[in-house]
Formats: sequence, structure tokens, C-alpha cells
Amino acid sequence: MKKSNTRKRRKKNRETEKHFRLNGHILLLAAILILAVTAVVKLAIWNKGVKSDFDPDNIAEGYDVEALDTIIPLSESKLEGHEDDGVTTVLCLGNSPLTDETGEKSLTSLLSSKTNATVYNGGFPGSTVGARYSSYNEGYPKDIFNLPYVAQSICTGDFSRIESAAAAEENGLYRQTAETLKSIDYSKIDIIAIIYDGTDYLAGIPSDNPNDPHELSAYTGGLRVAIETIQNTYPYIRIVVMSHTFAQSIDADGNYQNGGMADLGNGALPHYLLKEIDVAISCGVSIIDNYYGTINEDNYLDYMSDNIHLNDAGREIMAERLAEFVNTGRTSVR
Repeated sequence: MKKSNTRKRRKKNRETEKHFRLNGHILLLAAILILAVTAVVKLAIWNKGVKSDFDPDNIAEGYDVEALDTIIPLSESKLEGHEDDGVTTVLCLGNSPLTDETGEKSLTSLLSSKTNATVYNGGFPGSTVGARYSSYNEGYPKDIFNLPYVAQSICTGDFSRIESAAAAEENGLYRQTAETLKSIDYSKIDIIAIIYDGTDYLAGIPSDNPNDPHELSAYTGGLRVAIETIQNTYPYIRIVVMSHTFAQSIDADGNYQNGGMADLGNGALPHYLLKEIDVAISCGVSIIDNYYGTINEDNYLDYMSDNIHLNDAGREIMAERLAEFVNTGRTSVR
């Protein structure tokens, strides 16, 4: 009896093991099938891909670029001992962007209306950032209108050369600016904005002198000397450089050449911009990039009257950019 029961249990156990082995094979086969189906589906999706927005027939007219602005607050230590009169006062130094229009639609008038600041126009027509000569040459009195010499006159308080050179000019704006600069109380100035177009580039002024970073007759040298001269005399004045905008040169045949690519012997406009940015940052002052960020190769027809000068819309947008800097500066360290 016991042997019969044992045989029955063994038989039952063999059937159970066989059943489990069968189920295990089925489960393994099912898993393999699932993996195979999943792989096929994923492969099909991958082959199909995702719909692209790329249009092969579209011709791009420009590139997406980011403005190279660098905003540097003025150190609180620079304000020690200086009494703030509570009125924001801005002096603009530069050339055509300031002098082409001097009425209600001028850049300085627009800036004043957008900021409620007192704004002085210290622009000289046709002037440049770099000087013509590395030291003042009596035979070329117009050099005194260029940035490093203007900064020198402001900081020494000696405007006699500027007044003398201005008196010899037919354009009354020279005399008007000379009188303005001489009359300013510089203890009241909060911001000096340096605003020049691409005239240095067109005039063939070298972008820099690698052997002398303070070379007055180089673009970067003139800028560096002007900034440092002002900083040494008026450390409490915050300086901002408004870079040149897009511009075009005109070749001997009267054809317009893209300033972004045409090298007139000292680099194209982007080269001048990068050099300008380097000087501003090394001197610890702010710079607003107008070449990429304001008036560029894609939109210049809307903002320029010719190859280099701004129209009313151009002065408007330049004033907006500078006004944002002035207004933002009121909520932080000047």
C-alpha cells in the first residue's frame, strides 16, 4: 500500500515539474516575442523620424546673433567723498550720431525725454576715437576735436585749443560744443557716454598698436587714454561706451562695400568692435554693442540715411538702448 502511494506521488511530481518546465518555456518565448516586437516598432519609428521645420527652399538673409553688451557697475569706493545732487546728468561725447541732428529729434534730446535726465551734447562733427597724431601737432588743429584730446581738455579745464580750433571752423556746431564743454560743472556729471560711428574704420585709423596700448593715433589707444584720463580725474563718473553700428565703405568705383567683411587695411568693423570691447572691459567700464545689438547688416536700411549716418529712427533706437542703461543704473550702483 505504501509503495503504491509513493509511486503515485512520484508520478504527480513528474507531471508538476513537466508543467512548470512547459510554462517556463512559454514565458521565455513570450518575452522573446515582446522584445522582438518592441525592437521592430522602435526601428520603424526611428526610420520614420520627426517632422523637421527645415525648409530647403528657404534662403536665410542673416544670422541669429547675440549682442555683446557688458555692463559693469561703478565701484562704491569710487563714490567716496562725492556728493550726489539727486539729478541724473549725462554728457555725451562723440561724432555724427550726436551732431547730424541737434533739435528735438537729436539723440541727446531723445535720451533726455526717455530718462528725465539732464543731457549735454559734447559731439564734434567728423571727429574720431583715435587721434590723427600721437602728440598734438599745431599744424593740424582739428586733432583737438578727437576723443583723447577732448578728454584731456575736460580733465585739465583748459579749453583754449578747442575754442581756437572751433573758431576757425565754418560749422557753428564746433563753437557750440566748445562752449558747452567749457560751461559744464563736472562735479555734477553722473555718466559719460562715448558715442562714435564707424568713422575711424573709414578713415583708416589703425585698430591698435600692439607695442603701445596707449598710442593716441590708434583706435584702441585713443579710447583707452580717454577713459583712463577721465577715471583718474573724475573717478565718480560712470563711463559707458556705445559701440559703432553697422556701416559700409565706398570703393574707388563708387560701389558700397559691406563693413562687416571689407578690410580697409586695419581689419573690418567686427575687428574694431572686439578691440573696443577689450579696452572697455580692461578699463572696467560698460559697453553697449550697437553693431550686432542695435543697427546691423539685417536692419540698417530702416535706421540709416546712407552708408554710415543715422536717420530719425536710428537715433530713436540708439537713444532707447542708452536710456535703458541710464534708467537701470538708477536702481544699482552708478
